[in-house]
Amino acid sequence: MRILVTGAAGFIGAALVERLLARGDAVSGLDNHNDYYDPALKEARLARFADHRAYHHLRADVSDAPAVERAFAESRPQQVIHLAAQAGVRYSLTHPESYIQSNLVGFGHVLETCRRHAVGHLVYASSSSVYGANRKLPFAVDDAVDHPLSLYAASKRANELMAHAYSHLYALPTTGLRFFTVYGPWGRPDMAPMLFAERILRGEPIDVFNQGHHRRDFTYIDDIVDGVLRVLDHAPAAGADPASGAPYRLYNIGNDAPVELLRFIELLERELGRGVEKRLLPMQPGDVESTWADIEPLRRDTGWAPSIAIEDGIARFAAWFRDYRHL
Repeated sequence: MRILVTGAAGFIGAALVERLLARGDAVSGLDNHNDYYDPALKEARLARFADHRAYHHLRADVSDAPAVERAFAESRPQQVIHLAAQAGVRYSLTHPESYIQSNLVGFGHVLETCRRHAVGHLVYASSSSVYGANRKLPFAVDDAVDHPLSLYAASKRANELMAHAYSHLYALPTTGLRFFTVYGPWGRPDMAPMLFAERILRGEPIDVFNQGHHRRDFTYIDDIVDGVLRVLDHAPAAGADPASGAPYRLYNIGNDAPVELLRFIELLERELGRGVEKRLLPMQPGDVESTWADIEPLRRDTGWAPSIAIEDGIARFAAWFRDYRHL
């Protein structure tokens, strides 16, 4: 299968490319290698597979329409996994223009190019952030998601609506995945696991918002990759969406086992062999108190279920982090 992965040098993207290549697919990757966080980490991820004979890489931005067209023309993808996006809730409070260009304009380019090239299935990244002010737990894909608490969340909900329009109007099969707090080796340094691990090993205090009472459905990267691949291989058919009949699906993809942030830190301290001073702070703007994924629809339709418990996942992450930082 010929597959195009946008955001191929990102955390989830790089892990997916490795698995796709291992199973024999021909993969083209697109990534802009921006400096939202240290580009050296992106280069290190890319180096794991850049020389594979079945891989081709293009450095470009999805908000650049001619570059997106060039990537499609060169790779002739049968399927597309769209992960390129401006990530981060807190960054969206101060840099809204990045989200508009990447997450809205860029996604529009991907949708339109998928349509023109008759792509067989577009799988794209949404986020648990779309649930916003929703207080019903666990979060279910048929819950109302009309009250986002950040522009990042609003942009991801907009992606879901844009994809539905293309599925309905042009019979483009699309599947959106609402990711729930992905962690593991090669993760993003702006997320809690990497931030906390770095400070713990340096002996520096960490900021813990909401007094540490956040609960997150932490999901290990290997489970995420397994789920994305199962979804990729189950393109929605006409009639998949019960309201419109479009070949359109949305799924939560999470661990279905929320963990309090203080417990997460406790496990990380144990695996790294050091305690840390915790500065307990109020809730941050744009944050939600708890996340919990109802994954039954994904389990029912694809047979997927997470298999990595938080204790095992943190142990694997901590071992990788020590090796990566040469500690």
